Amino acid sequence: MSAEAREGRLAGFLDAIDYRPEDPELIERALRHRSAQGRNNERLEFLGDAVLDTVVSRVLFNRFPHATEGVLSRLRASVVKDESLAELSAGLGLGDLVALGPGELKSGGARRDSIMADALEAVFGAVFIDGGYDAAEHVILAVMRDRLETLELDAARKDAKTELQERLQRDGLALPEYALTDTSGPAHRQRFRASCRVVAIDAITEGEGSSRRRAEQRAAQAMLSRLTGVPADA
Repeated sequence: MSAEAREGRLAGFLDAIDYRPEDPELIERALRHRSAQGRNNERLEFLGDAVLDTVVSRVLFNRFPHATEGVLSRLRASVVKDESLAELSAGLGLGDLVALGPGELKSGGARRDSIMADALEAVFGAVFIDGGYDAAEHVILAVMRDRLETLELDAARKDAKTELQERLQRDGLALPEYALTDTSGPAHRQRFRASCRVVAIDAITEGEGSSRRRAEQRAAQAMLSRLTGVPADA
C-alpha cells in the first residue's frame, strides 16, 4: 500500500472512531505489532485493555442494575473477548493499517483475531494517554455503542463448548473432540462444518457456521441437546 493510500485509510479510521490525536505518533505506535520494527503496541494494549474493561463495566453496571457480579462479568467477557474485538477491528479496516513484520505478513497476521483485538485495545490505550479518560470513553463508546445497546442478559449464558466440557467433567467423562470436516464457499464468505465427538457415549454431532469457532459451538450445542433432551433453540 502506498503512503498516500495508507494516510487516507488512517484518516478514515480516525473519522470512524471520532478522534483527532494531539500526538499522531501514539496512534501509529498502537498500530505497530511487536513483529515490526520500531516501538510496538504491547504497552498501549496493556493499558487499553484496562480502560476498555472499566468503560464496559460502567455501562453494564448502569444498564443491568439487578444483575449479579457473575452475570456482569460474563456479559463483559462476551463484549471484550478477542473474537468480538477482532470483528470490530475488521469493520474499522484495522487489518490494512496494522504494521506487521515479514513473518506475520506471510502467515496472515492481519486476519488473526488476537492481533486485531490487541491493536484495537492499543488504540484505546493511545487515546487514553493522548486525551485522558473522557476521550478514551468517547472512542470506546463510538466503536462499541451498537454492540452494547443490543446486548441482552442471555449473552451471560456460558457458551456451548464450555457448558459441554463442564458437564462431561462433572460426570467423569473424557473431554469432547472437535474436528473441521468441511469448508465451502468463496474466500470472503466461507462456510465451515465441524464435528463434536464424545467417545464415552459413542456419539458424534455436527454444526455449521461462518467460522470454525461458530461451527464448533453449534456442534457442541447439538451434543448438549442430545445429552439433555432439550432442543438447541430452547
